[in-house]
Amino acid sequence: MSRAGVQAGRRLSVIIITKNEAAHIAACLESVAFADQVVVLDSGSTDGTPDMARQAGAQVHHTADWPGFGPQKNRALDLADGDWVLSVDADERVPAELAAEIRRVVAAPAHDGYEIARLSDFCGSPIRHSGWWPDYVLRLFRRGAARFSDDAVHERVVLQGAPGRLRGHLRHYPYADLEALVAKINRYSTDAAAMMHRRGKRAGALAAVGHGFWTFVRIYLMRRGFLDGRRGLVLAGAAAAGSFFRYAKLMLLSQDDAAPRAPADKERS
Repeated sequence: MSRAGVQAGRRLSVIIITKNEAAHIAACLESVAFADQVVVLDSGSTDGTPDMARQAGAQVHHTADWPGFGPQKNRALDLADGDWVLSVDADERVPAELAAEIRRVVAAPAHDGYEIARLSDFCGSPIRHSGWWPDYVLRLFRRGAARFSDDAVHERVVLQGAPGRLRGHLRHYPYADLEALVAKINRYSTDAAAMMHRRGKRAGALAAVGHGFWTFVRIYLMRRGFLDGRRGLVLAGAAAAGSFFRYAKLMLLSQDDAAPRAPADKERS
């Protein structure tokens, strides 16, 4: 990885967590080749992702378990040795304009962290409404000034102080097709329900229906998802389904808590 444009003492590390990202990892790593160090932390890929990352010059590490997104990203953060850290997902790309801006900011920072907008694609088209744009995420920060939250899903960077904002944006390719979106909704709703249950939250049928309905209204009407055409309708419906299933799964976990336990068999005299 090159060091072009980064002053001495202001090294930049990129961290990426992966599992079976062969379809994305090469393009992702090519887009962050301007960094001093690229750390890939893999959690059991079976599609050759680690080998592809090594061939691209990344430092590849492995974990045997999966603690959730937040803890896993903190593990990757602990492997970084740069003064600054850029966290990207394998399905994201850093365009040349954003890369140049990051180099300038790292060389002369005004804040300890920066939010970056994401322009996401769905089924081959960028989505500019539905709450998907500009979708600012805090991804660039001074090492030691921030950590990831411990959330299993929907993790976030917790920064000491107020962040700045960059003008450039990430390109995001989260779903190649509707099948991929549905699979992610199922996986994330399960993880989110388990996380809420561990934190003592409970839900009933009304919560599942209400959250699903409100999610559709918020995305399709309030966030103008209808302006994204048919894709906006699909995204609003999928988000509503994800919200419904998250609370429906929590409801079932709550019922399991309330179910009477069978008494242990007494020893016969």
